[in-house]
Amino acid sequence: MKLYYSPGACSLAVHIALREQGLPFEAIPVDLAKHRLQDGTNYYDISPRGYVPVLEFDNGARHSEASALLQYLADQDPEQALIGRIGSERRLAVTEALAFVSTELHKVFSPWLWHKETADSTRTAVRERLAARFVELDKLFAKQDFFAGRYSVADAYAFAILNWVNFLSIPITAHPHLQAYLQRVASRPAVQAAMRAEGLVD
Repeated sequence: MKLYYSPGACSLAVHIALREQGLPFEAIPVDLAKHRLQDGTNYYDISPRGYVPVLEFDNGARHSEASALLQYLADQDPEQALIGRIGSERRLAVTEALAFVSTELHKVFSPWLWHKETADSTRTAVRERLAARFVELDKLFAKQDFFAGRYSVADAYAFAILNWVNFLSIPITAHPHLQAYLQRVASRPAVQAAMRAEGLVD
């Protein structure tokens, strides 16, 4: 498989999942500012929306959307340890968390806080909404270590998105349980390996 990614983008979640599962893949960096690959290929020819991640299979088929790719990758493990078996309460909890991260975190952060042209009033509203979610998450992680009790692909996704507070200088010091959660996820070998490969840590 080929993973088209941009360092620190939401594609980091899929990168982590691939390493958690021990699946063979080629990581191909994308310059999202220019929408070009290192060889000059127009990335829009690969991803019509210009987004990452894209996972390309050996037969040439390409698929996108982080939450869908994470579910697919988790299902490659016969034990489905990172998502839970179909019909199980754990799987419901994990897919619920994936939906939460996608709608309540990912699409609140992005695109609004990444574009210079975003109005100040919009930035303020977005930061207020995120602040409310941080309070909610701090309470959750005061009671449990991960979204679905045990580590899952939802945590890989949440980590990738919540890590943006570091790029955007959004303080979360008022949320010690959320900070501890991010440290727990960051300490996993697969997460460290993915971040190192993307140049996010030494």
